[in-house]
Amino acid sequence: MFRVTISVGRNFKCGEKSFGSLESIINYGRLFSSQETRKTCLYDLHVEHQGKIVNFAGWLLPVQYREAIAASHQHTRTFASLFDVGHMLQTRVTGKDATELLESLTTSDLKNLSQGSAALTVFTQKNGGILDDLIITKEQEDKYFVVSNAGRRNEDSGLIKEKKDELKAKGKDINVEFLDPLEQGLVALQGPAAAGALQSLVKIDLSKLKFMNSIETEVLNDRIKISRCGYTGEDGFEISVSGRTAGDLVEKILENPDVKLAGLGARDSLRLEAGLCLYGHDIDEETTPVEAALTWLVAKRRRGEANFPGAEKILSQMKSGVTKKRVGLTMGQGPPAREGAAILTPEGERVGKVTSGGPSPTLGRPIAMGYVPPNLAQNGNGVLVEVRGKTYKATLTKMPFVKTNYYTNK
Repeated sequence: MFRVTISVGRNFKCGEKSFGSLESIINYGRLFSSQETRKTCLYDLHVEHQGKIVNFAGWLLPVQYREAIAASHQHTRTFASLFDVGHMLQTRVTGKDATELLESLTTSDLKNLSQGSAALTVFTQKNGGILDDLIITKEQEDKYFVVSNAGRRNEDSGLIKEKKDELKAKGKDINVEFLDPLEQGLVALQGPAAAGALQSLVKIDLSKLKFMNSIETEVLNDRIKISRCGYTGEDGFEISVSGRTAGDLVEKILENPDVKLAGLGARDSLRLEAGLCLYGHDIDEETTPVEAALTWLVAKRRRGEANFPGAEKILSQMKSGVTKKRVGLTMGQGPPAREGAAILTPEGERVGKVTSGGPSPTLGRPIAMGYVPPNLAQNGNGVLVEVRGKTYKATLTKMPFVKTNYYTNK
């Protein structure tokens, strides 16, 4: 059984409720509550630092620490926070035909991706639906590092393995290694103070590492992989580090007074403000990249070649349009609209639904994402959202809701 034994009643107030942006996390965890719970290599550290542990997609992870979720959220925006994301699936794909394998499953142009650069992309299926969103880093021409979602671990690993076996049977040179989360950790250091905190521990010049680029270096006598990316809209890094070193590295980073540990609650509210999708909610197997306002993930070369899964459906939608589109919603001072809440026209006609929503600590009002017909998807349009049997005014808003601060060295 999925259990949450935490108190969030005094995290922050928004309308009639006072709590952190937590509901989507709990609902997501319920989807996978039948799975045997697993731990990352930092589990003991979370307990030691009084993290409040929940079952998230089959993983025992902290939803928050001693601070309220809103306070942790604001600390990330102002200084820096450290998140354990070791539950994510880390995969190495190597070999002369590694590019062919990954391009056969995604919409990205990996052939023309420069070494050291990363690409956000999606696994798609024949009907154009999104199987998962992921980041692929091209370390060398024949070597890739892939990070995908924990809740899709079995599906993603099965998809990659099946394609590998198919290509190897044709004589292709491909090797795949799925990293054990107890042996290889992954932490996200996010916020405006992140670079300064990490720079003191490494010999490389982080000012030369731009957003969506990565580099390997040595820390605490161990090799680590630093990628300048994240899920908060802030500047920051994801650090892949061996399990034997992960705890020591985290403790070393926490010696900087600007850095605090943060949990799933703040991670969720931060990504919502950044307008970033949560798989299984804002995107899924029944949603295409075009409908999700992610058409930019379909690389120009791949559009021309039309050889990715679901190409016929996706390219047709790009030309002829869609019947629904992901939009941002900003509400007034009423209660937040949660997943599943109906979106209505000002006249009361139901035209869509919310897929993610909650209070915005930065804006001080509720925000949400959802899907509506494209003819209603213009920014500035007014709609109604139904929350617990009552309707509240909302405005379609350009995303991200809060300006992003990705580091481009410009």
